[in-house]
Amino acid sequence: MRRIAFGLLLLLLITTLPSGKPVNRVPGKQVKTIVIDPGHGGLDPGCNGANEIWEKAVTLAVSLKLGKMIEDSLQDVQVVFTRKTDKFVELWERPNMANKIKADLFVSIHCNSNVNTSAAGSETYFMGLHKTQGNLDVAKRENSAIKFESNYKTNERYGGFDPNSPEGHIIFSLVQNAFLQQSLKFSTLVESHTHKISKIKSRGVKQAGFLVLWQTAMPSVLVEIGFLTNQSDRSFLKTEEGQRTIAKGIFRAVRQYKRELEKATPAKNQEEKSAQVRDSGDMRR
Repeated sequence: MRRIAFGLLLLLLITTLPSGKPVNRVPGKQVKTIVIDPGHGGLDPGCNGANEIWEKAVTLAVSLKLGKMIEDSLQDVQVVFTRKTDKFVELWERPNMANKIKADLFVSIHCNSNVNTSAAGSETYFMGLHKTQGNLDVAKRENSAIKFESNYKTNERYGGFDPNSPEGHIIFSLVQNAFLQQSLKFSTLVESHTHKISKIKSRGVKQAGFLVLWQTAMPSVLVEIGFLTNQSDRSFLKTEEGQRTIAKGIFRAVRQYKRELEKATPAKNQEEKSAQVRDSGDMRR
């Protein structure tokens, strides 16, 4: 009886949880707008790297470098940041920004941490079920950022979600992501490209339930670029060179994802797009 009651409770909560909008949006065939989301910020510092550096500083630095690379090299792409300074942005507001402008890709940048300081490497997540306890632990840590929001318990955007509740994460992780395949593809490209040029090893592509990805209405990923609790990862990530290398790896993933996605675009649309790029170039000159 308890299992039946719990099952009915799950079904009820899933059907009443607020969902991303527009939910019926058809995945696009072009990448025109990218939202870059530097994790944490302001009164939410994120994880602590042995009192040498905070997550919020690393994520902002990498995000700004990534944005500049995209703007310089992919001039038909608009880059929008959820924050460009050390300020606090509520978790619900980040995907909301992307939805409002109908972005084509959402990239959230984070750093990992673990009580086991030997844990090292990058991981790229897309929305889905928690396959392992480790994935759940990462999601719980990142989702706990809502505690910095004074009204999160009564905020209907979270549907009463409790970051400390295992049941809450089970329910939350069952919400469907309409852009699963595209998110998986981009996640794979991120890990592949960053691994090729970075000293930080790849721990692979994973699934978990992140609040910041939950309500996005476009392909979305959360990149854990390395462990600030690991001396080797931290030493790399706190340097300009290391941050630029990680940004370059993610940029190359964006570039390849864009190229491959747009290969399927009909020739007429491609011609129109090329004409628009030429026209914008003439205007700049």
